Amino acid sequence: MLKGCCMARGRYTSITIRLTPKERQTLLAWQRSTSISAGRARRGRVILLMADRVSISHIAGTVGISRRFVYKWVQRFLQEGVAGLEDKPGRGRRPEPGVVPVTANGSSASDV
Repeated sequence: MLKGCCMARGRYTSITIRLTPKERQTLLAWQRSTSISAGRARRGRVILLMADRVSISHIAGTVGISRRFVYKWVQRFLQEGVAGLEDKPGRGRRPEPGVVPVTANGSSASDV
């Protein structure tokens, strides 16, 4: 007999997520949506898998992110709910003061 042939990989965490039917419905809708960011859909998938008691290592491998980020998004969901999975403002490079952005055709944004 082979030991561990069909056993699940990874340890299970003590973190438990219990989704309300409305939260589950929202997160499932994100998986099918073509109008939300891929990042938000990925974060929703992390939460759905956690709610289904899948191991952290398996979630990380399935979704394509590190275990660290799985924990990050789970903690944010536990603190803020579904709203915590949205992108926070302030991402990206901040514009330098006094510099006018230039569009692809070479004109400044203020000329438009």
